[in-house]
This record gives sequence, structure tokens and C-alpha cells, in this order.
Amino acid sequence: MPNESSDPVFQLIKSLTRSEKRHFRLFANRQGSTDGLKFLQLFDALDAAPHYDDERVLAQAPALKKVQLANLKANLYRQLLASLRMYHAGQNLDIQLREQLDYARVLYNRGLYQQSLRMLERLKISAQQAGMAHIALQALDFEKLIEAQYITRSLQGRAEQLAAEALALVDHVGQQHRLSSLALRMYGFYLQIGHARHQQDYEQLTTFFRGALQGVDMTNPDFFEELYYYQAHVWYHTITQNFAACYRYAHKWVTLFARYPAMREQQTMLYLKGLHNLLVSAYNMLYYSKFNEVLATLEAFAADPERRSSPNIEVLLFLYIYTNRINAYFMRGEFSAGLGIVPPLLARLAEFQPQLDPHRLMVFYYKIASLYFGSGDFGKAIEYLTKIIQFRDSALREDIQCFARILNLIAHYEAGRDESLDYQIKSVYRFLGKMNDQQQMQVAIFRFLRTVGDLNPQELKNAFAALKNQLTAIATNPFERRPFMYLDIISWLESKIENRPVQEIMQRKFTLLK
Repeated sequence: MPNESSDPVFQLIKSLTRSEKRHFRLFANRQGSTDGLKFLQLFDALDAAPHYDDERVLAQAPALKKVQLANLKANLYRQLLASLRMYHAGQNLDIQLREQLDYARVLYNRGLYQQSLRMLERLKISAQQAGMAHIALQALDFEKLIEAQYITRSLQGRAEQLAAEALALVDHVGQQHRLSSLALRMYGFYLQIGHARHQQDYEQLTTFFRGALQGVDMTNPDFFEELYYYQAHVWYHTITQNFAACYRYAHKWVTLFARYPAMREQQTMLYLKGLHNLLVSAYNMLYYSKFNEVLATLEAFAADPERRSSPNIEVLLFLYIYTNRINAYFMRGEFSAGLGIVPPLLARLAEFQPQLDPHRLMVFYYKIASLYFGSGDFGKAIEYLTKIIQFRDSALREDIQCFARILNLIAHYEAGRDESLDYQIKSVYRFLGKMNDQQQMQVAIFRFLRTVGDLNPQELKNAFAALKNQLTAIATNPFERRPFMYLDIISWLESKIENRPVQEIMQRKFTLLK
């Protein structure tokens, strides 16, 4: 039996807003057919159901037969999409432009060639102004088809003009695809390993990145060429831990929307992603004043209900605002205060669960675990770290999975769960052996935790100090700094040496940083 998470019709209906449902009922009744009434009955039954159940649906709509259900659901799905397309056409320029292309085809089919050409000319201009070279190219191809088949105007110079336009558009479309593919490849690499683990990672990535940019001409880019160029650089510099360069390109990304203000409304998701990447860059650089400024911009955007125009935007605003609010607590060292965000965060995670990918869930679990660890609740930290450790896809964000295990070891030590510490150490060794990802910091912590149980209380302080000195020396290697981004082990060691809570140590550092 299909369930809520797998049945596409039920999932789509549950994603609709009240106004979208009202529009759909008007849309369905407008057709005035018996079939239309049947799929509307199916819609009402599914809308009222708390979870998907064929038998419940048939009981609520007796006019529907079980043998009809599959076809009715397929028809309902198409009608829902058609209704949503109509409802949101005014908010999506690409839908409007493709609609104009369809209208030009209708005029062409009726032999109204001059009208079709005028529409295509207007469409071309609008598409190019919006940076949608691929739609402009479709309009141009149709225009060439009409000009080649029918004598509609003087052809003198027209063929050369259309050929030149086509070549220019093909160049832009080709470069757009090249840059967007590069940005996607960089993001895919980040999802796999996170930050570069060693010199080999850096060299392989840099060789690929520079090779992919050979021949790219940014002397006269359109909006999307610039955007994808900045995106690719943001991901490259994030992976290679060049956070100053990452910040610079994320800032260019956001500034691009200031130069093209209409794009902020037409490409809202990309604008929000730019703000998020600028926030992450500021966080990685501990640039708190800029972080606060950009977070205020993001929250002001979210506070405007007219801009929350789709479920997609709602999900992104949730992800970016909650992620960066937690990061703000981390920067200030306010872990206990940050725990107040956990209950509403968990409620929203449940609400948006169908739209969230496993990577997002893993990141949130790690951040929640870190809040509990920093506040001294090691049992709850272990609870959320276990969710990551039990995650099935070990190829996704190897870095988070590795450091979740490291933090889990330390949390077990702090919680006094010595009986399972040896098992945890062996388990992590096995995991890192499979990932080929043992770093000096990890090995040092393993050795320390393996022997710390044999030390008497008088020796512990010196042992913590010795480990801190060892890790501080390790951190001078750029590729060995990666672990410290996920776990501020130095602050934890200082808290053990000074016998003070770790969040007090981090609050003191934040005060000095400001």
C-alpha cells in the first residue's frame, strides 16, 4: 500500500496552501464534466485523510470504484499540476516566457506568421533581459523556422542578423551550462568529503577546477554566467578552506542580485542560497559583525509575508535561518542558551521532513549534538550523534560522520561511560579505516582516551595540557586544521585544564575576538 512519504498525489495535496486548494476546486469545477467531479471527490477525500489509505478514500467517496483509482489519481495529479502552473504563473517569469512561446506556436499553426514573429521578438528581448538565454534561443530557432519557410518580410540582412544572434546565444548557453556543471561538481565533491583532507585532495581538485575554467570568457557575461561562476568559486574555496576567498565570492554572489534587483524576486531561492553561503563564510572566518548584519538581512527577508511565496522558499528560509541562528550561539559560546532553539527546530524538521534530504538532517543532528555537548549534557549529545553514526549512507559527508564519532568518544568519556569507551575507539578505528581518513588529531585523541583511564587525578591536568600542546602543533598544518572546524577540541582541553565549563572558555574567547 502506498504511504504518505511515497504516494506523489497525497504528498502534493498535503503541500498545498489553503488558497491553492481553493483555486484548484474552482479550476476543477470550471471543466464541468463527470470525470472532473470524480477527481474532485478524490481530491477532497485525500485532503481530509490524515495519512494515505486506499480503503479510507473509497469509503469517503463511494462513487469511486477501486478499479478506477489508479487512473483517477493519475488524472488528479495532472490537473493539480496544471492548476498550480496557472496559479503561480505570475510569480515565475520562466513559466510566462514559455507560455508566450506556446502562444507563438498557436499563432503560427493558424497561419498568422507576422503576429507570431512579433510575439517571438518580444519574447526574445524579455528572455535575454532575464538572463534566460536558453529560452531566447528557442524563440530564435522558431523565428528562423518561420523566416525560412514563408516570405514574411524583406530577407535582406535578416539571415545574417539571425545567424549572428544565434551564435551569440549559443555561446552564452554553452558557457552557462559549463559553469553550472562545474558548480554542481564542486558541490557534489563537498557533499562527499567536506573539506580537503590532504595535499592530494587539494591538488586533484585544483587541477580539475582550473582545467574546467580554461576557455571561459567572463568579459561580457549574462546574469546566470556570473552567478554560476561565483557559485563554483564559493564551493572550490570552501573545500580548500580558503575562507577569505570564499567570503569574497559569496559577497560577489549576493552583490550580483543588488545589480539585478528584479532577479531577487524571480530567482529568490538562489538569492537566499547566496546569503546563506555569505553567512557560512563569515562564520568560518569568525567575522561576527558581518555575520550579524547578513543574518539580519535574511531574517528581514523572511519577515515579509509577500516574499514567502512557495513551499520551496519556506523550506529554504527554515534551513538557513535555523542553521545560522545555531551558528551564532556557537560563535558566542552560548550553548545552554542555544538549547532553547532545539524544540522548535525539531518540530519544523518533522513538518518539513518530506522536503528534506538526508544531508540536511545529518547537519542539524550534528549541530544539536554540539549544543548539548557544549552545555554539558553529554547523554543528549550521544543520543543525536548516534543518529548520525547509524546513518546508512556512509559515502555522504564523510567528514561529519568521522567527527561525529570523535565527538561521541569524548562525550562517552565526559559522561563517565568508561565501560563502552574501548568498544567505541575500536569502532571508530574500523570506520576511519574504511574511509581512509585518519588524521593526526584523531590518532592523538584515540591514544589519549585509551590511556586516560590509567591516570590518577593528579596526573590528569598535565595530561590534558600535553594533549593541548600536541594538537596546537598539529593545527599548524593547513590540512590538519579541518578537524578543528567541527570540534573545538582546544577549548574543551582548556576547560579541563582550568576546571571550568567549555562554554565559559568559548565566551571568553568571543569577548576577546570582539
